[in-house]
Amino acid sequence: MTAYENAAPIVARSTPIPEAGAPEADANVAEVDRILHICNACRYCESYCAVFSAMTRRLDFNLADAHYLANLCHNCSACLYACQYAPPHEFGVNLPKALARVRRDTYIEYAFPRAFGELYRRNGLAVAMAVSFGIALFLIAGIATQGRLFIPGLGADFYAVFPHNTLALLFGATAAWALIALCVGLVRFWRQVSAPDESLANPAAIGEATTSVLTLKYLDGGHGDGCNNEDDAFTLWRRRFHHLTFYGFMLCFASTSVATLYHYVWGLEAPYPLFSLPVVLGTLGGLGLIAGPAGLFWMNLRRNDLQIDERQKSMDRGFIALLFFISLTGLALLALRETVAMPFLLALHLGFVMGFFLTIPYGKFAHGFYRTAALLKHAIEKRMPNPIQAGSD
Repeated sequence: MTAYENAAPIVARSTPIPEAGAPEADANVAEVDRILHICNACRYCESYCAVFSAMTRRLDFNLADAHYLANLCHNCSACLYACQYAPPHEFGVNLPKALARVRRDTYIEYAFPRAFGELYRRNGLAVAMAVSFGIALFLIAGIATQGRLFIPGLGADFYAVFPHNTLALLFGATAAWALIALCVGLVRFWRQVSAPDESLANPAAIGEATTSVLTLKYLDGGHGDGCNNEDDAFTLWRRRFHHLTFYGFMLCFASTSVATLYHYVWGLEAPYPLFSLPVVLGTLGGLGLIAGPAGLFWMNLRRNDLQIDERQKSMDRGFIALLFFISLTGLALLALRETVAMPFLLALHLGFVMGFFLTIPYGKFAHGFYRTAALLKHAIEKRMPNPIQAGSD
């Protein structure tokens, strides 16, 4: 049976087109509402991903619903290539692009402080690189004026270049601020999209959402063959590159955490041997953060513009570039830490790390927080009675 034979008849637009001059965010929500009314009538993609499962629990889609479903979508684009109403059909159904535009609005709407939400409109590749290189140049100039740039005899002693307490205070405060900003945005998002009866005290739902996050379940295209990238061919490479990036980041975080325990609990100060746990974890994580972002960047260049919000390209690439250069400079620092280049490489690496911390609350990194919350909401609500079926009964 073809999609056309399976589809229910759709005779009219369900929601009005926003009037000319309507705020962009309102127009984006209205477009999601229009498309999902069509999808609710068709149901051909019902088994594809969590978005369509959540869709069937609603007859209309307000702002909160749009933000929730937009972050539940992993943009695998399987629905776009399967849709009988996709462009150039007069209905112009393009759910991945419509949801991508609302996701950008999510980042702006729930940012903390709210005024900083506008940074999402400008947080692109040029901004990320400018911030990182600017900080790196400042650090390089600082150690150069003190005569500690390209001098022999330091070995791998990073703290001879930058005192440990200075680094801990500076990067600890920046990381704490980034985490606070992200968590406040997450709380705002959850309060907006969740219902009063959706309790977080649900171990089964938490377990399901955690599994979905760790396995990137919904990057399989709904059928296990993977995403559609630049055409209607399926590929699992987008999922694999995401895995390399995610677990590379987690390994680097584990390396930093173990090194912190070494320093403060056991009194073991850096530098650590090449085969020590912090160095092994950091090296494996660094390799993942080179392969993953490089692959994602390659796929981003090849992505069909029908599948994405083209205005987010720069933000996506800025995030990818930061992760890549953090890893590249970190591995170069590890390889050359016994040479005279160590102070220069250390300052360059710290510049990218600081640039990452300063921009993550207002860049693509935030999508992981909102997507996790959306997956948790989906896992909770699917264990509750379907209000549409209850109403029809």
